[in-house]
Amino acid sequence: MTVNSDEIGRWTDVYFNRTKRTVEKFGDVMVAYAVFMRRPVVSAPKLAIDWLSAVGRDRGVDFTIEVTHAEGRWVGAGEPLLYVTGPFVHLVDLETLLLQKIGPACVAAWNAYTMCMDLPEVAFMAMDARHCAGTEMAEMMAYAAAVGSERARRKGDSVVGFIGNSTDATAHYFGQEAGHGTMPHALIGYAGSTLRAAEMFHETFPGENLTVLVDYFGKEISDAIAVCGRFPDMASEGRLAFRLDTPGGRFCEGLDPAASYAVLDRNVPEAIRGYRTESELRHLIGPGVSVAAAWHLREKLDEAGFANVKIVCSSGFSPEKCNAFAIGEAPVDVIGTGSFLPERWTETYATADIIEYEGEPRVKVGREFLLRR
Repeated sequence: MTVNSDEIGRWTDVYFNRTKRTVEKFGDVMVAYAVFMRRPVVSAPKLAIDWLSAVGRDRGVDFTIEVTHAEGRWVGAGEPLLYVTGPFVHLVDLETLLLQKIGPACVAAWNAYTMCMDLPEVAFMAMDARHCAGTEMAEMMAYAAAVGSERARRKGDSVVGFIGNSTDATAHYFGQEAGHGTMPHALIGYAGSTLRAAEMFHETFPGENLTVLVDYFGKEISDAIAVCGRFPDMASEGRLAFRLDTPGGRFCEGLDPAASYAVLDRNVPEAIRGYRTESELRHLIGPGVSVAAAWHLREKLDEAGFANVKIVCSSGFSPEKCNAFAIGEAPVDVIGTGSFLPERWTETYATADIIEYEGEPRVKVGREFLLRR
């Protein structure tokens, strides 16, 4: 990892730079920082630690980094994630950038873990890159998804978790050499029909499995059946999949509120016969990519003799939506999601406080819980 010390000074908070100059003037001391979050998270400290270690090498200083919760472990609100010890003059200007690399990753890892646990038999694809604020965030979020997924695999029986992502640059976090994906809506528009887009992709990449978007023309069922008819061998071999990405402004082809209730009543009646919140109902029987839409497509594929065709869902798959899909036992094979990214950014704020000066415990009033025990 390359470090530019001049850039650190430009991007850190000015009061840290001024403190650095003051300490240089009056004499350096050894300090210990405690880094913590105000909400429960899953520990995902690697990128922050790698950066901090690289800065130390660049400055010729050894920082002592004590990880209190190993990667992938649950961390309670207010519990220190890290203790970092070193010369005050070399640590004080690093706080801003260090905290940026801690909080968002830990919250995203928590979200990814929760989603994988709710839907243990579903494979997840990290499709967050285009929702990220630059490549540094994209790397952080891919890493976080992998950490949360691995925790779910340890905690749950036969959890599939995140099997890959959509970009080559971060595929290594998922044990892959390259990213995954077939087509965006742009290719459907270019081709002029869903079937023709499938044919064009197959002609270009004949050896690959085929996942086809089916919502572009609002004919999710009709277009899916047509593509199956064109590629019956791939359909029977389980090498064909359809991705539901229906916008929230309309229902999947063949559905409305009444039909959505009916399809769930046929397949998972208990999902709609108990009390459900407004949010749960929206994901169960509302417009867009709902549980009812997934069951509807599954029914129609099976009726047409294409039981081996897989279903991929995308569009707003947050922990909340995944929980609703678990309630409805949705027949989904893969979920493409970027919504493990934190929704409330204020929850991602990490904080650091100095808790020792020259080995003497000292912290501001109200933060005594950070002191080493």
